[in-house]
Amino acid sequence: MKVYSSPAVFEFEGPVIATMGTFDGVHLGHKTILQRLKDVAHQKGGESLVVTYHPHPRIVLMPEAHPVRLLQTLDERIVTLESFGIDKLLIIPFTLDFSKWSSDRFIQEILLDTLHIHHIIIGYDHHFGHDRRGGLDELRKAGIHSGFEVEEIPAKQIEDNNVSSTRIRKALASGDLSVAAKYLGYPYQISGKVVHGDHRGRLLGYPTANLEPLNEYKLIPCSGVYAVEVDFLKETYYGMMNIGVKPTFGGEKLSIEVHLFNFNLNLYHEHLTVRFIERIREEQRFTSLDALKEQLAKDQESCYRILQIH
Repeated sequence: MKVYSSPAVFEFEGPVIATMGTFDGVHLGHKTILQRLKDVAHQKGGESLVVTYHPHPRIVLMPEAHPVRLLQTLDERIVTLESFGIDKLLIIPFTLDFSKWSSDRFIQEILLDTLHIHHIIIGYDHHFGHDRRGGLDELRKAGIHSGFEVEEIPAKQIEDNNVSSTRIRKALASGDLSVAAKYLGYPYQISGKVVHGDHRGRLLGYPTANLEPLNEYKLIPCSGVYAVEVDFLKETYYGMMNIGVKPTFGGEKLSIEVHLFNFNLNLYHEHLTVRFIERIREEQRFTSLDALKEQLAKDQESCYRILQIH
């Protein structure tokens, strides 16, 4: 997949079959659109193109509002779209100036002048341009005038998947990872850099890597203990992760810590990608370190069973 960081560097190489949207957390609902995109591109001998935006529009337009919690970082979005077999990705830098573009200007400067659009596919009720005033009608009028085809994926075709980014966020907020993975089509993940923590895990016999997410807007699942898979240097490891404030030690700041099974390398300043497989239990306060150690041993047994480690 060829990735273009702005319209200025886009290379036109043949009939462009495109779709557009934020695509945060590329999920099964998006897959319906992406599959149709690929099918039409194949039928017409063109290239499939996804047009997306970075950063997320809400981060730019409503910085003081309730913070955006992203299901995917830009890098994760790129990897997922590539896995769907998309030919090209155009990332439009979303700025306050760009947000003021009218839908007519967007159609003229992006779809026509830059992409030379041949066919565009959008999900139902898709809007774009200043104050989201552009939509299906504006695209169809422009298509008739300029000679490109417009196709809208019906609501029922997408809703039959019973999936939305909102549903996924709610599932992660409640720790229901199976529902989140079902809607996404893959396990939820976070990536981060290993930073120094309080080193208590090592004293307990379960050394942990303290993870600092690479993106401050990334959604963190609810507090608790999780069975996880961890990618490091192109290898996959298994472990258990704790998200919470560590109430046994009187903590107040949220921490994300992962213990890798059968692993003893130094991870400080390294980058890890963690895939959440199952939530084992809620975070809880223990009356003694011995009680905590006993529970950690049980948690490890649960992880071995869930992850099918022998």
